[in-house]
Amino acid sequence: MIRVFHDWSGIPPEARGASVALGNFDGMHRGHVEVLRAAHAARPDAPRAALTFAPHPREFFRPDDPPFRLMLEAERAAALEAEGIEILYELTFDRAFSLLSAEAFIEEVLDRGIGAAHLACGADFAFGHRRGGDVAMLRAAAEARGIGLSIVPHLDDAEGPISSSRIRRLLQDGYPERAAALLGRPHAIRGVVAHGDARGRTIGFPTANVALGRHLEPARGVYAVTVRLADGRMVKGVANIGRRPTVAEGAISRLEAHLFDFSGDLYGQEITVSLHRFIRDERRFASFDELSAQIAADADEARRLLSTV
Repeated sequence: MIRVFHDWSGIPPEARGASVALGNFDGMHRGHVEVLRAAHAARPDAPRAALTFAPHPREFFRPDDPPFRLMLEAERAAALEAEGIEILYELTFDRAFSLLSAEAFIEEVLDRGIGAAHLACGADFAFGHRRGGDVAMLRAAAEARGIGLSIVPHLDDAEGPISSSRIRRLLQDGYPERAAALLGRPHAIRGVVAHGDARGRTIGFPTANVALGRHLEPARGVYAVTVRLADGRMVKGVANIGRRPTVAEGAISRLEAHLFDFSGDLYGQEITVSLHRFIRDERRFASFDELSAQIAADADEARRLLSTV
């Protein structure tokens, strides 16, 4: 079980001396995995750790921005644990932390605080007040303190560096399969199933409704999806992300997933909906009969797209 610390002071002896990967790790894409593996490869004898922040610095500095997160904290911790991370220093990013100088971050957090034995980061890693520290500064300071450092170059594909911002653009443009290639797995939205207006049930397509919350909103429309239930079962389905213009358009988008060949009560349970392919844009229909016929066609297309999943 991964151990999570939110403060760098008072770290117990057994959680010090780790080989630590540094970064925000939003989405845990293939480039992030390279940083984690570099930390372990450099010091395979040391505990495996990651250092990140909550909330994401962008959320702190620009709280009025639309949600942009690919993963929330619990999802990120689970993904890090799946990659073998034993210790997560998920430091609280508040005003006091934002004012910490780059020099103080190295001395107080990395050295005296967590007692890092080795560090690994991407080539563009920046830290400290106003992002005043870079990898050149980190290299010199780490060497002076006897801390190892691995600087991991960008992981590129044919279209350029793999990054969280690039993945966000692909999802917002309706290309979940291309985002999945950069992530190493389908993009997923995790949340608790809430009560809706039960309109889907009346037209033969009951849905599990999940609020997007602080997750990035992908392109609005219909997707072929797989759903992991709280008990670990995987179910195929079709989902709509958007404001439901035919039913009762609201101000807030949500995810509604219809699960194939499934019956059961999911209210209050946490599910994970993975987006595999975009089927069509969200649109308004003239009647519920027309909407029902389109959902049936969407479900058939989703079954076809998911036949090899």
